Amino acid sequence: MEHVIYIGTILVLCAIFVIVTSRFAHRKRGEDAKILERSRAQGLMEPVSLHPRIDPNLCIGSGACVAACPTQKVLGLVDGRGQLIRPIACIGYGECLRNCPVAAISLVFGTETRGVELPHVNEDFESNIPDLYIVGELGGMGLIRNAVVQGIHAIRTIARKQRKSSQDVHDVVIVGAGPAGFAASLAAIEAKLDFVTLDQEDLGGTVLQYPRKKIVLTAPVELPLYGRIRLRKTTKEELLSVWKDAIDQTSLTIHSHEQVLDIQRPEPENPFEITTTKATYRAHFVVLAIGRRGTPRKLEVPGENLSKVMYRLLEPEQFADSRCLVVGGGNSAVEAAVMLSEQPGCEVHLSYRREVFSRIADDNRDALDQAVAGNRLTLLLNSNVQEIQPDRVLLEQQGEPIEIENDHVFIFAGGQLPEVLLKRIGIEVKTMRGEVFIAG
Repeated sequence: MEHVIYIGTILVLCAIFVIVTSRFAHRKRGEDAKILERSRAQGLMEPVSLHPRIDPNLCIGSGACVAACPTQKVLGLVDGRGQLIRPIACIGYGECLRNCPVAAISLVFGTETRGVELPHVNEDFESNIPDLYIVGELGGMGLIRNAVVQGIHAIRTIARKQRKSSQDVHDVVIVGAGPAGFAASLAAIEAKLDFVTLDQEDLGGTVLQYPRKKIVLTAPVELPLYGRIRLRKTTKEELLSVWKDAIDQTSLTIHSHEQVLDIQRPEPENPFEITTTKATYRAHFVVLAIGRRGTPRKLEVPGENLSKVMYRLLEPEQFADSRCLVVGGGNSAVEAAVMLSEQPGCEVHLSYRREVFSRIADDNRDALDQAVAGNRLTLLLNSNVQEIQPDRVLLEQQGEPIEIENDHVFIFAGGQLPEVLLKRIGIEVKTMRGEVFIAG
């Protein structure tokens, strides 16, 4: 009799668990559908980077992709299938692809309506030029974790192809000391390759251009010879500190402040010749790990050549008690405007040509809303700069002229690919419109 009661109790508990779980799942699906509807209504359906495409014919609605995504409420279950419910918030971690039990997910760049220009590379990140590899931000991988993984993969591929080097020919030249180039350099030490790492600035690459104390989102990642880094949400300074510690432990040498001017290979069987502002190097392989911002995109308006106009913000504290205009609608523009608004006596305007910020992260959106609500920042949506003068800026907003007194202008209109260098080298650039980057 006790055995029967025990079994009955177990069955009742199981039934309660199923009912509660079912109700929770139903409520969760309803919330996901509402988020998707809101994203569509607000025009936030265009991902800005690498993102998943889910095949509805293969998806079984397990929710594994939703659970695996480190960014909340990017993926959800709608009509029993996984969907991107907030595409604009996706930053390309790729955990959804790695955790899908039925390989229903592919990672893609661009969409049919929004193309992304990227150098064409194969699965090992080798470009159309044999033995020349492109990793990191230039290849579309701005996310630190993914850039690190790419840099390591490229070097390990090169190590398997290693050719006999001579006294004046290196195994590989690594161009760039950002996340991808730094990781590639450590992997090159591990593989006992003869290599040189060059950077036109210094250790950190694009990360160096971030404002002081900017929060850097990353994920646990394994660095060759150093071990696992478990940084989830940290500042620029903390991340650079980890890299410097890795340099101390591995004796990595970086040739700083040495800009690459040209990369050529006289014949396919010959080594590459890498010309810089300081020297010429020869190598069997090249890893190009530079950023996408070859040159900042300009507004092309009168007065843009004034010394008060800048294209990056490194030290917000310098602009206390001044009148600043920030132009742009991406994360960099919003972060700069918010940081400036936190400086004592700084009067900040943020101009954006559209009516909604469709490309910014949730944290930045919240910070912007708080700055506006606290009267620390004035938004000028649907506006365009017409002219920059020494003591003011002229704008147009929905057909009406606006004039604001001004001391400094910060322009964050994106960057242009380093097209001159890429064309000179002969690298093919392709506009990606939803093409598969990594298949499930």
